[in-house]
Amino acid sequence: MIVLGIESSCDETAAAVVEDGRLARSDVVATQVELHRKWGGVVPELASRNHVMQVLPVVDEALARAGVAPAELDGIAVTSGPGLVGALLVGVQVAKALAAAWEKPLVGVNHLEGHLVAAFLGEKPPAFPFLGLVVSGGHTSLYAAEDFGRYRLLGSTRDDAAGEAFDKGAKLLGLPYPGGVAIDRLAKEGNPAAIRFPRAIVRGAELDFSFSGLKTALLHHVRAHGVPAGPALADVCASYQEAIVRALVQKLFRAARRLQFERVVLAGGVAANSRLRAAVAAEAAGYEGMEVTLPAPRLCTDNAAMIAVAGTHALLRGERAGAGLAADAGWRL
Repeated sequence: MIVLGIESSCDETAAAVVEDGRLARSDVVATQVELHRKWGGVVPELASRNHVMQVLPVVDEALARAGVAPAELDGIAVTSGPGLVGALLVGVQVAKALAAAWEKPLVGVNHLEGHLVAAFLGEKPPAFPFLGLVVSGGHTSLYAAEDFGRYRLLGSTRDDAAGEAFDKGAKLLGLPYPGGVAIDRLAKEGNPAAIRFPRAIVRGAELDFSFSGLKTALLHHVRAHGVPAGPALADVCASYQEAIVRALVQKLFRAARRLQFERVVLAGGVAANSRLRAAVAAEAAGYEGMEVTLPAPRLCTDNAAMIAVAGTHALLRGERAGAGLAADAGWRL
């Protein structure tokens, strides 16, 4: 089964051709990082307009790299939520138009499911069931993944996502966008124990996350001591990053112990963070028989190959979307 995936939920315009839900024959991503850098974050209107310009050339390039003609496709999968509604609309409308013109079945895919199944594009895909931690700029959630299309939400952020905490923290420190990358790079030179930043406890929901207080603590630190430079900046970055990472790792393995999961999967853009990857691997080493799947960093950030994987299995289940498919910015998995 050959499926074309289209992704435009935020600031990446992406298209990919995936065979049998496992082999990415092409995976094209047009990034908007430079467009949004001077604003220090994604500007929704600018993102939407850029998707309009990029989406058809990106689809053409994905088909050309894969050596696949539209007639050879078995279906089209598109991210229809969650995300920025204007950005989502671009991908959804193009996918509907192509499906109609090429007479191909269409399915809408939840962006978070795409992240959870991105690991199936790697050399050693996980087996179901597994515990999935989706960590990105807009989401921080724990899922029990029972099978393709079957997910149970165990915990999520009560306020800011981990990726947002990275980006807003970097902005406070005068670092360039995307902030998570800048903090990760500088943190490698710093002392993670230099500053004791707080970790929130969500009473009555031990598997939920909260990062707004951490951001406030960093703001107070900067107001009290000024924006650091040199080794002091590296220490702040390392300490701030460690507070985020330890909260994520603690909740992930608390859920694994409580629900007796033997397999955990890291997903989402923040899953490319080097400290988080190392901390998850190190924590898992203390559990006998624990299997950890860390997708390649390119599979952690937004891409269309993961959407095609989820779409392949939706098509196999008989799911179909018609002309009424709409963008759902708040679609919960």
